[in-house]
Amino acid sequence: MADEVQNAEGAPEATTENTGAPARRGRGGRDGGRGGRDGGRGRRDDRRPRDEDGGEELIEKLVHINRVSKTVKGGKRFGFAALVVVGDGKGRAGFGHGKAREVPEAISKATAAAKKAMIRVPLRDGRTLHHDGRGHFGAGKVTLRSAPAGTGIIAGGPMRAVFESLGVADVVTKSVGTSNPYNMIRATFEALGEQTSPKAVAQRRGKKVSDLIKRGGASDRAAEAEAAAVTE
Repeated sequence: MADEVQNAEGAPEATTENTGAPARRGRGGRDGGRGGRDGGRGRRDDRRPRDEDGGEELIEKLVHINRVSKTVKGGKRFGFAALVVVGDGKGRAGFGHGKAREVPEAISKATAAAKKAMIRVPLRDGRTLHHDGRGHFGAGKVTLRSAPAGTGIIAGGPMRAVFESLGVADVVTKSVGTSNPYNMIRATFEALGEQTSPKAVAQRRGKKVSDLIKRGGASDRAAEAEAAAVTE
């Protein structure tokens, strides 16, 4: 039977038969459990978060940052709102906005939102748009036009950030109605969302790409050559 040893308060305490040391009751279990939780937490920290973009590098453009305030009982609480555009430079782009008490946190929130809202835009020769487009949001109206090689990005402000992140090298744009960066960005993405490629139109109509190009007045040989150069 286990010996009994009186502690400082005079109460008997159980001991082991061999060593005579006081037996550790619930404390050891808690320590062991805490150690297990710590170990599990360490493994979670070692795991890297899943990359939603497949590990590819994205181009991030900070378009606009604004200080905002919220009136509370004790006064005003100031924060920051960020508008960010991201893209892979190969025809995919998206935008997002976020609010936080600090600027870096607001930018990170906006970047995460932009990565989740990326869209695919077909490009001609990987440098310009296939056709002209128009977008409208709020009071903002934008017009996008394809351009020959060497034209560059003729766009200002928020729209330039969109085309740089998208990978467009030659485009001519015009914005009227507002200078609000949020409305300009939304109108631009509305116009980009309506872009279609000759291959998609030909597949939808059950025709060949060369047949569509011939209707523009091109010769048979030129139409075949241009159709062969269409990649998307």
